[in-house]
Amino acid sequence: MRSRYSAYVLGLESYLLATWHPATRPAALDLEASPRPQWLGLTVKSHAPLDATHATVEFGVRYKLNGRAFRLHETSRFERVDGRWLYVDGEIRE
Repeated sequence: MRSRYSAYVLGLESYLLATWHPATRPAALDLEASPRPQWLGLTVKSHAPLDATHATVEFGVRYKLNGRAFRLHETSRFERVDGRWLYVDGEIRE
């Protein structure tokens, strides 16, 4: 989770796509869209292994966009494929 957050901060589209599960991975990301968020921080709230190849991570991020502060709270699902954890999808929470 931390590496994917860092990739968003640094605009590393290739890393994000490489760590996304092929079943749900988009063809491309538009990280250069204007305006770009100013990422302010990541808090990993919990990690729950479901079995040897599935886990969830609950996290929160803070960011600014057009001078306004926002928070995103998500529970993400990951699957281990060939020894690597890949992001499957996430549920945004209020």
